[in-house]
This record gives sequence, structure tokens and C-alpha cells, in this order.
Amino acid sequence: MEPVLQLALDFVNLEQALRCAREAVKGGADWLEAGTPLIKSEGLDAVRTLRREFPSATIVADMKVMDAGRVETESAAKAGADIIHVLGGASDATIKECVEAARRYDARIAVDLLEVGSAEDMVRRAREAAAMGAASVCVHTPIDRQMRADMPFEDLKAVAAESGVPVAVAGGINSETAVDALEAGASIIIVGGAIANSPDPKAATEAIKKAMTTGTRVETTFFKRGDEAGIAEVLAKSSAADVTEALHNAGAVEGLHAIVPGVKMVGRALTVWTYPGDWAKPVEAIDIAGEGDVIVIDAGGEPPAVWGEKATMSCLQRKIAGVVINGAIRDVMNIREMRFPAFARLVTPVAGEPKGLGHIDVPIRIGGQYIRTGDWIVGDDDGVVVIPQERVVEVANRAQTVVEREDREMAEIDEGSTLGRVSELMRWEQLRKKSDGKNEGKS
Repeated sequence: MEPVLQLALDFVNLEQALRCAREAVKGGADWLEAGTPLIKSEGLDAVRTLRREFPSATIVADMKVMDAGRVETESAAKAGADIIHVLGGASDATIKECVEAARRYDARIAVDLLEVGSAEDMVRRAREAAAMGAASVCVHTPIDRQMRADMPFEDLKAVAAESGVPVAVAGGINSETAVDALEAGASIIIVGGAIANSPDPKAATEAIKKAMTTGTRVETTFFKRGDEAGIAEVLAKSSAADVTEALHNAGAVEGLHAIVPGVKMVGRALTVWTYPGDWAKPVEAIDIAGEGDVIVIDAGGEPPAVWGEKATMSCLQRKIAGVVINGAIRDVMNIREMRFPAFARLVTPVAGEPKGLGHIDVPIRIGGQYIRTGDWIVGDDDGVVVIPQERVVEVANRAQTVVEREDREMAEIDEGSTLGRVSELMRWEQLRKKSDGKNEGKS
């Protein structure tokens, strides 16, 4: 079959999904998918609405059917879905029920191989799904694995070579990787965030269609996930606020302030523990730190200063990315002229003495955060955030999705909307169970 671009509308608000779909169709999207979050949020009215607004389009319902195959398939087909997604982990009985029910409504079943197992397991299940009457199968890298820089292409090659039916691919596809997906054997390219989170869904769709048509990658800045080697580049696009959101509103080192406004800091931590005012170990750390590192100093949160102009100049010579001080800093005016990222709890004109007490490369705890050498530090005018080194790939990629989503929402606000309308704030206020008053006042 000719390659198809399927837009996954993984929104929770139907109006946002429709705005995106309208622009993407103008840009050349072939199929429109009511994503699982949209169906869970809005129900099958999402499918009905897509069918009404796009009467000639192929509408996909990502139901992720696992049980009650006939009922769920019939419901989606009656709502207007042409293709219904069933999980490959479902029983043979469920998949067969889905296939039979779909045929009654001239619909088709796509079997999603999400978390079926190894490549060999996926190949086996794809063959079985085809034998049971599935119209296609899907190799799908879930978003939580995408955040760890997993990509589906090796699995895709194996399944495409053996399945006997068209193969879809989903999971982190953009205008650069769409070509890789086609080369690996996909016929259906499923794209979500690279279109849905773009400030200009039409242009994003056009770029992906161009890549699919020409076989030439179209470079993109966003909508791609980094691995360990690209962490600094990914984090450089994210603010401290974005990173805390990726950490579920955690990770901030409380009580520290940007000494130099308007500069960004990203790098691995080299930790220093010292006594208040003892600047020997902080200065020694400058010669130990590697290029791009951030020196993180715990000086007890008290004066005198353990850092100043000459230490900063030394860091610039060594290409160190910044300094974080749970204590005091001085020579602030000169440091601001140097535009060196520095964060501290206190500013004082009083310098300490180099007594040589303390340690380098030891775990420290400042501002409520436990910090080790090798953890990642992000700092800007909002403050400093710590990312545990074991989670940095995932957190950096999640922060990137926050940036992408906020760019889209800012574009909507710029066009005349408001934050309340964009987020449908009132609609998503939490509903709580009302108390009957019987247990009130009891301990």
C-alpha cells in the first residue's frame, strides 16, 4: 500500500484535538486517530465528532481493546471508526471477536503489538493476528519508553519482514525519523506529538509528508528524544520550570538565587562540602572539574563568602558551566559582567579564609535536595533544579515534551485564547465525593 500518515490525536480535550486535526488535514494528514487519552476523556463522542467533521476521512479509534471485543468494536464502528485498534496481548478469542464484529460494519482491525515482548514474540503475534483476520499490525514504542530514548525501528524491520499484512509504526516519529520508519518497512506512519504539540500543526504535517514523499529527512529542532550523549543539548532547550514539571514538580533546590540574571546553566555536578567561609576546597574543585561541569558547594548556608571574581575567572578558563553555592558569594558586579552562571544563598562583601577543611566529590544535601557528583544541574532565573543521574535521559526527554506542549498552548493564546480556555480549566476541576457528615469530628 502507499505510505499513509496517521495523526494520533492524543489530547484530553476534544476542542484542542479538532483544532489540530483541521490544520493537519490541510497539511496532508491521511488518517485521523482518536487517541486513547481522547477516547478515555471524551468517550466515543470524539469518534462521532471526527466522523461528522471529516466525513470522507479514514477515522481510527485507538480503543486498545483487551476484553469484551465484540461490544467495544461494535461501539467504535457505530460511532464512525473505520479502523479499531486491539492490543496484541489480548486473547485469540478477543481478537477473533473483534475481527468478526468489525466485518459486520465494514471496519477493520489493527492489532497493536505494544509490550507483547521481544522482536521474536512480536513477529509470532503479528503472524497470528494476520491469520485471524487483522488488516494490519502496529509496532508501538510507548511514550514512557520513548522518554528513555527507545526507538522501534529494529523491531519494525523484523515484523515488517514476516507479518504478511501492512505494518504501522508509532512512537517518537518526526520529520527526521519518518524516513527511517519507511525504510524499516512501515506502511502506516503514526505521528502524535510532532504534529499535535507543534505551534503550527499544518507546517509540521507538511514537513513529515515531504519526508515521506521524497525519502529525505526534514530537520527539526523539537519533537525528538535524546540519549545519554545528547542530554546537555536537550536540557539546553528546557527551563528549570520545565524540568521540575518533568520531575512531577520536584527537584528544586530551595533558597538559592540567580546572581547573574538572564543566563542558563546546564551540566553535571561536581560536589564540594566545606565549612562556612573556607574557600580552599571550592577553589581546588575548579582544577578537578571537567569542561561543562557545574561546581555545587555546600558551605552550610552561611557567610563569609567562599567564591568571588578570581574563582569565576578560573572557571571561564576551564570552561566550567556554572557554580551553585549553599553559602555566600561576593564580587557580584564583576561576576555579572562576566555573564557566568552563578547561584547562591547569600551575597556578602566579606571573604573567608582557605583553611583546607572539607571534601570534594561527596554527597551533599542542600535546599531539600540530595546531590551527588554526576547528577545533572539546570539553573536559570527561576532557580536551580537537580536531576538524579539515573533518570536524566527520561527527565530530559519529558522536559522536552513540556516545552513542546507549552509552545503549542502559547501559540493558541497568541491567537486570542486564554490559559483558562486553552486548558478548559473549569472542566477539569477535581470532583470529590461528598461527605454524609456521619464521620465528621471523629478521630
